Amino acid sequence: MDVTPNGAIALTADNGNSGASDGHVDTVSVIDLEATPPRVIDRVVVGDSPEGLTISPKGNLAAAVLIRGSEQAWNSWFYNRNGAVAILKIDGKKVTKIDEVEVRGLPEGAVWSADGRYLYVGNYLDSDVSILKVEETKKGISVTNIGKNFKLPGQPASMRGRNQ
Repeated sequence: MDVTPNGAIALTADNGNSGASDGHVDTVSVIDLEATPPRVIDRVVVGDSPEGLTISPKGNLAAAVLIRGSEQAWNSWFYNRNGAVAILKIDGKKVTKIDEVEVRGLPEGAVWSADGRYLYVGNYLDSDVSILKVEETKKGISVTNIGKNFKLPGQPASMRGRNQ
């Protein structure tokens, strides 16, 4: 679970298969922290097996890391070599999926740069980190994989940002 910088909402990844891909579409729950008692006010469909979740320092975006079957056998009907990141736009208490960006094998954790202009995603199977760039233009927000990864000496099993 991660909380927006203003503390108005929290997001939690809802994976129906105990952390493993099952080929089904899973959701992120939006929790209103200002309600008494706090409660789920919406669910956003993100994709197969959201593993990690992080909210940008600006509070306008969130990223749900999707395993997408990358931890399954190659002959499984829902296997994908690579995972992805679902990009979610936060507008007050309304959360909307605006994009999905492919990363590498078995992504697990993600962290934002301090200024929110980059998202770094740890890929367990490839022992590297994908670099995604966030750009805000008059046409809206776009997030792209810059196509460069930095190699690690081991697997990035856990990546956490300062707001998690």
